[in-house]
Parts: sequence; C-alpha cells; structure tokens
Amino acid sequence: MTAGQRRRCFGLLRSAGDVWACVLEVNAWRRRRQDAPLAGYQQLCRELSGPGPGTFGELDSTGARSVLRRFSDAWFAAAKARQDGDLSVRFPRRRRALMPVRWYHGTFTLDGRRVRLPTARGTSPLWVRLAREVPYPVEQVRSVTLLCEGGRLFLDVTAEVPVATYPAGQGPDPDRVAGVDVGIIHPYAVAGPAGEGLLVSGRAIRAEHRMHLADTKTRRRAVARRAPKPDQRGSRRWRKYRRRARLGEGRHRRRVRQAQHEAARTVVSWAVEQRVGVLRVGDPRGVLDIDAGRRHNLRLRQWQIGRLMQVLTDKAVQAGITVDTVNERGTSSTCPACLRRVPKPRGRTLTCPHCKFSGHRDLIAAAIIATRTPGGGPTTPTAAVALPEVVKHRRAGRHLPGASQSRRDPRRPPQAARGSVGPRRPASPPGGESLAQTARIHNCASETR
Repeated sequence: MTAGQRRRCFGLLRSAGDVWACVLEVNAWRRRRQDAPLAGYQQLCRELSGPGPGTFGELDSTGARSVLRRFSDAWFAAAKARQDGDLSVRFPRRRRALMPVRWYHGTFTLDGRRVRLPTARGTSPLWVRLAREVPYPVEQVRSVTLLCEGGRLFLDVTAEVPVATYPAGQGPDPDRVAGVDVGIIHPYAVAGPAGEGLLVSGRAIRAEHRMHLADTKTRRRAVARRAPKPDQRGSRRWRKYRRRARLGEGRHRRRVRQAQHEAARTVVSWAVEQRVGVLRVGDPRGVLDIDAGRRHNLRLRQWQIGRLMQVLTDKAVQAGITVDTVNERGTSSTCPACLRRVPKPRGRTLTCPHCKFSGHRDLIAAAIIATRTPGGGPTTPTAAVALPEVVKHRRAGRHLPGASQSRRDPRRPPQAARGSVGPRRPASPPGGESLAQTARIHNCASETR
C-alpha cells in the first residue's frame, strides 16, 4: 500500500483504541460514583451514538461497534469466570493504543485483490490491495478485520466454509473412534482403529521457541550498552531497534502458528483416510493451574494447549468429524497390558515393571484416551487396550529453520565458534576403539523412527 493508505489504516486502528479508552473512562467514572457499569452491547451503542459522527476520526459506526462488541464479550466472559470461582480473571481495564476493527458482510466491498474499507461519512473511500488472492469465494466471506501485528498491517478474512461431503460408503464412520494425546514433543499422537497410529513430531516447534528466546536474550545483551539515556527516549536508533524486535516477534509467532495448523491438518487428513468419525482428545489444561517454577511455566505457556485443541477442532468439524474432550489423567502412567500404574518415564518409552511391557508412551496414552467416555465415567480401563501396530511418523513445521534434512538451525552458531573444547582426541585409534569418554545421555530411551 502507499504511504497515505498506511497512514489512514493506522488512523483507523488508533481511533478504535480511542473508542476502547472512552469505554474504560466512562466505566471508571461510573465505578467512582458506585453506579452499575456499562457492559451490555445495546447500552454501549446508545452511549456511542450520543457524541455524533466525526468524533473518532475516519472510523465509521460499524467499526466502532465492533470494538464495543469486543469489550462486551470480554466483560461478560470475565464476569462468568469470576462467578464460577476463578478470582484471578480481571475485567478489561487496560488501554490499547491500537485495536482491531471488524466490518461485517454488506459493509465492505471485495473485488479480487482490492478491498474497500468503510470510513466515516464525508471522507474519501479507502481502497487497499491485498498481498494475495482471498482463498474463498466472495459470497462466502462474512467479515474482514483490520489489525496490526509486529508493526505490519493484516486483513483477517472470515468465511463460511461448508462441511465436506463424501461419496456413499467413503465418509467418516461414527463407529470408528480414535484417541488423540496432546503433547509438546509430539503435538498430536493418535491411536486409531484397526491397529493404525500416527505420531506428529513437534521438535522443530520446540527448537523455534528455544532459539527465538536465545536470540532475544542475545539481542538485549548487545544493545544494553547502547541503551539511550533518559533524555534520549526519542532517538531514531532506539526506534529502529524496537521495530526490528517487533518484526522478529511477529515472524516467530507466524512460524509457530503455521506449524500448528500443519500438524492439525496432518491429523485430520489421516483421520479421513482411516474413516474415523469421532476423535476423543485428552484435555490437559488442568496442568496450567500448577505452579511448576519459572522455567517450566514458560514451557507450558509456549505449549499453547488451547490453540492446538481449537485448531484441531475447527479442521475436524469442517471434515465432518466429531471431536469430544475427555479426561486424560493417568493415561501416560498406566500399563495397557496389566492395567497397573507405573512410574512415569523420562523418555518416550514406557516400560512396565510388573509385566515387562514396553511401548511408546504417547501412543499408549492415545489408545487409553480412545476408551474413555466424554463427560465423566471411569478413568481406569476395564480391559486390555489395543495398541497401534502400524505407526506413521510426520513432522510439523518443515518451513522452520533447521527442519530440513540438515537439521541445523542457521541461527545456531557453528561448533567451532562455541569456544575451546579442550585437547582433541584421535577419532579412530589403531586398535579401532575410540578413546573418547562415554557420552552422558539423560534421555536414553530409544525412539522409533
């Protein structure tokens, strides 16, 4: 887009932030007077119509009402959570400089790669050109949302996508059930009927999180010496650094989000091939309430359990597959052969000390999840669990750095640049036996590939 179009788009986002700030200010006044807050959508719309047109720049009434709808939904969601006993949830009281603006069907114009965004009465029309074609027919598009992420402008398109149809006898069968275990090493481990299984590796996603964190720390240490003084907050150098940091954060989030969608698409495609009609997903969100320390809490936050489950549910519903959430407690520490509790292993292989059974820990959890009943019921299996005999391995995030055949992240420094490693030893002595010390492998369980 041109400089003028970019300036007008950011002006719409700033005007939406002004609407959000006005609602917070009005509720603050009413709270000081001990009056009831304005939280209903109709009440907020009546309050908005009082100042008249032109109060918030080029922002039209439809875009302003989308901000009011977002505030009302956030307020009632917080009230419902606090009513249920979760007092840690707060009402929306934080101001935002830029707020997303949404326009619904009939208020915008979509013509190929050109979109006309509505503006206030009396202003010139705002046409913007998209970076690529919209992947949906025009008649299916229901809304567009203008937002800013990492200093870049995006137009989020929401469309009505019909549920997939299949020929007779080839669609998902409701009697074929598969269990899905959500994890970090493997975002999805699936145990299906007829001895079929699927493992989706998420090691590239975990490496992306770790290398991005290392890059962020290194970047902060590098600029700490050049940080501006209190009277230099407006320096151009510091603004450029913050802009590069925002671009890096946005790129990192887009990479991880795309990898999560690829992993969910792999699971749904596999389920369609196996004619699975029901996916029973173990719900591990209870671990988020446990304070496990600063380092492990960061890993749980990077796990993004809710997003993984939501992405899988959206794609499964579109494919005509039902998704049920079940209790996954104890699935990774129960032997599927003798049904006894075993110590939770450190690696991926679970070995029962009672019957000497050994198998992949995530696949065992998925197979036990497939036997559980949604909405409650016993969590201990009453019969032996059938484990997958044929397992497919897929990798999520092939677009991530280091996920190719080389398995070397370009951001990782070479081995020689990490400092001295001490005196070198001969790699192949005359006797044929290496003189190097035995490597200490913490996770010594072998993994089937």
